[in-house]
Amino acid sequence: MKNKGIRLTKEILDAALAGGTILGGGGGGDPKKGRKYAEIAVEYTDLRLISADDLDDSDTLLTASLVGAPNAENQFMTPRDIAKTVEILQKNCDFHIGGIITNEQGGEATVNGWLQAAILGLPVVDAPCNGRAHPTGVMGSMNLHKIKDYTTVQACVGGNPDTGNHVECFFEGSIEHTSKMVRLASIEAGGLVAVARNPVTVSYAKENCALGGVSFAIETGKAFLKGLETSVDEAVKELCAFLGGRVLAKGTVKDFSIETTGGFDVGYATVDGCELTFWNEYATAEKNGERLATFPDLIMTINARTGEPVTTAMMEEGLDVYVIAADKKNLKLSPTMYAPELLKATEDVIKKDIISYLDK
Repeated sequence: MKNKGIRLTKEILDAALAGGTILGGGGGGDPKKGRKYAEIAVEYTDLRLISADDLDDSDTLLTASLVGAPNAENQFMTPRDIAKTVEILQKNCDFHIGGIITNEQGGEATVNGWLQAAILGLPVVDAPCNGRAHPTGVMGSMNLHKIKDYTTVQACVGGNPDTGNHVECFFEGSIEHTSKMVRLASIEAGGLVAVARNPVTVSYAKENCALGGVSFAIETGKAFLKGLETSVDEAVKELCAFLGGRVLAKGTVKDFSIETTGGFDVGYATVDGCELTFWNEYATAEKNGERLATFPDLIMTINARTGEPVTTAMMEEGLDVYVIAADKKNLKLSPTMYAPELLKATEDVIKKDIISYLDK
């Protein structure tokens, strides 16, 4: 696999973090934390981003992710924790890993797996489970939940040993139930765990992943950062042009509320009359009773003064932001984003209609 694909450098990392944070749609983790681990990875070795076509269809891909509430105060994780998730799976399972894929996009999520791949001498494969961030693990399960009697494996590690919150877990069972156990583990760990899960063949990933999603995040970031060299206004303009998106509102954040419950951040905010709801990720945007954007459409906030992409965990009362949106058709999304049975959970939490907007 040597010399194939794109070498992941610090410059590529800058673009991946910017674009990934934006495509996180309010979730997907903190880019500062993403940089912390990914910088180690790109300095450690000649790390490559390759296409799924560069591997044999029978090769196994392993998903790397983080699970938890971005706003949780007691989260704790080390590079060793991240690498250990793969070690736990290797210890308990019998398969050869051909490459690592991330579960979604985000400031941390887009670079999920970079450290594991670097340490293990594996490539990062440009086939994220999803091309945007999403609240539940099953949304990034590549439709494995639809396979009757399918059994998956998941390993998770996180938490501070000094406070007695450190956990290391291996789960085997259905997608739904193992994902719930990982979510519970994240709560016990103080709010966040690193996860390795859901081994699949390359041929399966080609049918069920967001192919080219990491490259798309990098190109999104390049467009945004190019505009930011001139001004925040130009950065937003370049971003919307690249994504075929639009500005929904610009103004001061008001009526902001956020609550961490069940391992998720749930909340609400208004910007210049544009009402936003979120469940980790922004779910709906409405103004004067009109629905402007609906998950899995991309809804994202940008700091109007600094140009920093603002996740829901970073939002606060009085912040000046742009609210931008891009249609789901313009994104690299996996088939799970169009599964009504998976979106029902979001409806139940935010108390808004989501499913009826899938065809709009």
